[in-house]
Amino acid sequence: MTLTVRNLGFSHVQRPTLIGVDATFEAGKLNVILGPNGAGKSTLLACLAGLLKPDSGTASLHDADITRMAPTARARQIGLLPQGAETHWAITSLALVALGRIPHMRGAGTSKDDRRAIKMAMSATATEGFAHRPVTQLSGGERARVLLARVLAGEPSWILADEPLANLDPGFQLDILNLLRRQAEAGKGVVAVLHDLHHAVRFADHLVLLHEGRLFVQGSVDDVITPANLAHVYGIDANLFQDEEGSVQLFIKGKDRS
Repeated sequence: MTLTVRNLGFSHVQRPTLIGVDATFEAGKLNVILGPNGAGKSTLLACLAGLLKPDSGTASLHDADITRMAPTARARQIGLLPQGAETHWAITSLALVALGRIPHMRGAGTSKDDRRAIKMAMSATATEGFAHRPVTQLSGGERARVLLARVLAGEPSWILADEPLANLDPGFQLDILNLLRRQAEAGKGVVAVLHDLHHAVRFADHLVLLHEGRLFVQGSVDDVITPANLAHVYGIDANLFQDEEGSVQLFIKGKDRS
């Protein structure tokens, strides 16, 4: 199962944001979109989610044009965790997670399937302990897990997360990345926009690197995170190495001066 974009183009106020992008995202992998500020990462994710209609090219889910899918059918297949997602209502965590079931509801109240999905989502994100606390009283990390649980409650085939680590402490960032990793290992498609190259190196199975609205390169960590690519796109002098435990790490020496 794949999400694909072919020759994708999109402009904001007559300014090209994406230009002829071709990329493929596979289920069962943690796919990460990388690039400097303004590269088009969030725009690409919004096209994949069906929130934006491309000016040219296509975004497809299993060969079906995403923009032509009925909203409810699309919501059952694709769950979106938007950038800077916040909640300003003093509703309980449980009530917020239950909102993820809206695409499946056929009337007032929750069904047995709804309650099962909500319970599983809160278990997967370790949020049962504060199910009845207002989300406005949660820490940033707790709230991030509840918002992800809302996405999981919808049981989508694909989870799209736009900067899910923003404004989180390092420990909570790792919690979210490990949750996304487990979803990918369970067979779901996961696409995340990340800023942190170190996290991308550690967690990603597949990388899509954007530069000035165009696809620069896509592939494995070894294919994408090369000294030449990082120097060209980010202007940094960096390379991969293996630590004492055999894990691949990124070492950034400084700005590229070549």
